[in-house]
Amino acid sequence: MMRPLRWLLQNLGTLLLAFILAVVVWVSAVVTADPNEERSFIRQVNLVGQSANLALEGDVPEQARITLKAPRSILSKIANNPNLVQAWMDLTGLGAGEHQIPVMVKWDINPVRLVLLDPSEAQFILEPIITRMVPVDLNINGDPPLGYKKGTPVYNPAQVSVSGPQSQVDRVALVRAELDISGANEIVHKTVPVLPVDEKGSLVSELSLSPKAVNVTQPIALLGGYKNVVVKVLTRGQVAEGYRLTNISVTPPNVTIFAQDPARVNDVPGYIESQTVDLAGLADDQDYRVNLKLPVGVTLVGEQSVLVQVGVAAIEGSLTVSIPVEPVGLPPEMKAIVSPSMLDVIVSGPLPVLETLKPASFRAVVDLSGMSPGQYQIKPIIDLAPDAVSIKNTIPDTVMVEIQVIPSPTPTFQPEATASVLPGTGTAPASTPQPAPMLTPTPTR
Repeated sequence: MMRPLRWLLQNLGTLLLAFILAVVVWVSAVVTADPNEERSFIRQVNLVGQSANLALEGDVPEQARITLKAPRSILSKIANNPNLVQAWMDLTGLGAGEHQIPVMVKWDINPVRLVLLDPSEAQFILEPIITRMVPVDLNINGDPPLGYKKGTPVYNPAQVSVSGPQSQVDRVALVRAELDISGANEIVHKTVPVLPVDEKGSLVSELSLSPKAVNVTQPIALLGGYKNVVVKVLTRGQVAEGYRLTNISVTPPNVTIFAQDPARVNDVPGYIESQTVDLAGLADDQDYRVNLKLPVGVTLVGEQSVLVQVGVAAIEGSLTVSIPVEPVGLPPEMKAIVSPSMLDVIVSGPLPVLETLKPASFRAVVDLSGMSPGQYQIKPIIDLAPDAVSIKNTIPDTVMVEIQVIPSPTPTFQPEATASVLPGTGTAPASTPQPAPMLTPTPTR
C-alpha cells in the first residue's frame, strides 16, 4: 500500500503538468473551432418604472449600440434571437426634476463579455403632467358674396381641456379654430378642429386635447334690397332632325338681384327667366352668353349675363316633360312655396318608350324633412321614371323653396238677429236660425 502512494507523491508534479497541458490543448482546440469575436448589436432602450403622472423631457436614447465579445456560435445565437440581449433604463422611484441614470444591459446566454455600450447613460427631466382649461379662439376667414352679410358666429364648447407636460401646457395661450366662409350664401354648420398655440401663434406639440374639435354655426343672411334667385332658361325651336337635346345648363345657376326699393325685389318670385335661346337646327354642342329678363328698377349683382351650355347628340331619343314640383316631409302646421313650381325634365331612351311617356310617368319632389321656416335652394329629386329611360337634365337644376308656418285658424261668429215687430200685426217675425260658429281650415301645401 505504501509503494503506490509513494509513487503518486513522487510523480504528482508530473501529473499536474500533464493535466494542465491537456486542458490547454482542449481549450486551444475549442478556440480554434469556435474562436472569440467582437460584434455590435442595436437594441431598443426600454423605460421601466416611470410614473404615470410624470412626463419625460430631454434627449432620451431610443436605441443603444451594444458591443459584445463571445464565441462565434454564441454571437450567432444572439443575432438570431434579439431577446437574448436587452437594454433598459430604470426610472423606478424617480420624482420630478433633472436626472442622470445609466443604461442597463443584460444577456441570457454565456460566455459573453460586454466590450462597449453607447450611450452608457442619459440625462433628462421628469416633469408633472397637468390639465388646464383653455379658451377657444375662432377665426372666420373669407366673406360671403356681395349682397350677403355674416352674423355673429356661435361655437361650442367655448373651452377645451389641454393635458401634457407642465412646461408645454404653460406655453399654451389659446386653442385656435378656423372656419372659411368664402362664397357662402346660407347659414354654415361645421365641425372645426382646434390646435393649441402660444402667444406668438406657434403650434405647441406633445399635448392632448378634449374635445379635439368644436361645433360652429355661422349665420349668413341677405342684406336689405338683395335677393338670391334661380335662373330659368327659356328656349324655342327644335334641334336638327336626327339629333337630340342632351343637356341645358346655366352658369351660374342662381344670381343675386338688387333694387333700391326692397319692395321691387320682394315682388320677384324665386326665379328670373333668361332671354330666349334658339335651338332650331342645332347639330352640335353650343354655348351662349344670355341676358336675363329683369323687372324695372331691378339690377343684377356681378356678371351681367349667364352662360347657357346646350348639349346635342345624335338621336337615340329624348323628350322634355314638364312636371310639378311636390314638397314632402313637412309637418301639418307648415307649408312650402316652391318657385318655379314646374320643372322641365329632359329624358332619353328608346323612341317607342318615349312615345308612351306622360307627365304622370314622373314625379319631382323636394324633401323638406326636419327643415325650419326660411328660404332654401334645393335640387329636386326625380323618381317614378321608367327603367328604360334616363334623366339627362332638369331645368332649372334647383328651385327656391320658402317654408312658412300656417297661422292658427280664427273662429268666425255670426251676430244674433234682433227680433222686430211686423207692421200692422203686433207680432214679431219668425226668427231665422243662425249657423253655428265654424273654423275655416287653411289648406296645407
